[in-house]
Amino acid sequence: MRLVAAHKNRIDLTTKIKFGTDGWRAIIADEFTVENVARVAYATAQWLKKSDWNSKIALGHDCRFAGELFAETVAKVLLHEGIDVLMSKGFVSTPMISLAANQLGCGLGVILTASHNPPSYNGYKLKAHYGGPLTPELVQEIEDIIPDSLPFDYASVDLSSFEKSGKLEIVDFETRYVQHIEKNFDLEAIRKSGLNLVYDAMYGAGQNVIRRILPDVQLLHCDYNPSFHGQAPEPIQKNLQELEKYILAKGNIHCALATDGDADRIGLYNGKGEFIDSHHIILLLLHYLVTNKGMTGKVVTAFSTTPRVKTLAEHYGLEYQVVKIGFKYIAGIMVDEDVLIGGEESGGIAVKGHIPERDGIWMGLIIWEYMAKSGKTLDQLIDEVYAIVGPFKFERNDLHITEDLKQAIVAKCSNDEYKSFGKYTVSSVGTVDGWKFFFDDNRWMMIRASGTEPVLRTYAEAPTLEEVREILKVTEKTICN
Repeated sequence: MRLVAAHKNRIDLTTKIKFGTDGWRAIIADEFTVENVARVAYATAQWLKKSDWNSKIALGHDCRFAGELFAETVAKVLLHEGIDVLMSKGFVSTPMISLAANQLGCGLGVILTASHNPPSYNGYKLKAHYGGPLTPELVQEIEDIIPDSLPFDYASVDLSSFEKSGKLEIVDFETRYVQHIEKNFDLEAIRKSGLNLVYDAMYGAGQNVIRRILPDVQLLHCDYNPSFHGQAPEPIQKNLQELEKYILAKGNIHCALATDGDADRIGLYNGKGEFIDSHHIILLLLHYLVTNKGMTGKVVTAFSTTPRVKTLAEHYGLEYQVVKIGFKYIAGIMVDEDVLIGGEESGGIAVKGHIPERDGIWMGLIIWEYMAKSGKTLDQLIDEVYAIVGPFKFERNDLHITEDLKQAIVAKCSNDEYKSFGKYTVSSVGTVDGWKFFFDDNRWMMIRASGTEPVLRTYAEAPTLEEVREILKVTEKTICN
């Protein structure tokens, strides 16, 4: 009777694995364990074998704790299930895996990374053969077949035997990526420009690239530190204070580039130590690609991006589309249509002529090449864009609030209960992904619950930074009281 009772009261400890807006992420040694990683790898293998795509996977890991262990776990499961594996030699960035998947005839790419999340996290991203994120529908198919346990002992799989047979190949993805850069950029123009440039890798997986292609660039946080010095490697202003102080102390820096943990997101600073947000970067890239490169194509941005991108696209006679937040939605369109640039507020941008994938280093090099060839400062180039779309400022505020309050705010947004925020009266509301409250042609505020973190995000745009912060302050007061 005791055995029966114990069986009836047994708690099911199997973790339900859910993929968010950009892969599956969880805290290392809590939900992100070798057992759970093996379960996801098994589902990946089963799905790929049933697809029409090549049964070969490009596999890598970033700089996070135990990255090699998790990558080897994935390799063991894949190889046992008959999937050929090209595994990275050391840590790699997400764009390196995406590029390899595209260039080396792989059905999928898998990168073990939690991107910009805090150092306690790791994650599992799926990339398609075209070199970008796997579409949400296909990711869901893989998620749906993740087993509760594996039907074999993955730990006993001998990788060396698969390497001898040629089913497992160790590949230097970083060198392939560097060679791809050298073919597509005028690096000599940057080297001879006289520009004083800085790169901050935030201890991430892009740390070796710039020193290999532009050895004179000054480097920050370009060494191996799996704890990221205790800070989330997201290239936003509050996380880049050391870089900001470095620029101000030097006094002669022209531009600084920062990338996140897996080097797919970009952060940028001008020579005055002022942070340049992704909205401005997208506008600069679009302006350069059209006016200097003579390129055309559709412009696609995520819902949280400034409407001024639409203004610039229309100025150049280009089609414009807004999609849900999550780069996978942009990538899907880039694969099927002629897209010039796709970007999101969080620093993920892709351009025509590369892969349909976010790539912080690639975008930074375009900006540096633009500066080198034009002989203009970053501020002068921004002024060129302002002449078309008008000057503006933007800022995001992440509210760490209780789940109950978060859900209450979301409910009020859904029920259209917010008609004003302080003195700002709502004229219209966009609801593609979250709620975008437009006050007039130059001012808006947005509310959205994060898809990967327990936070509520608020965003605002206005002609001055002071007014942006006023809008964010009155928003917090309105929704949190």
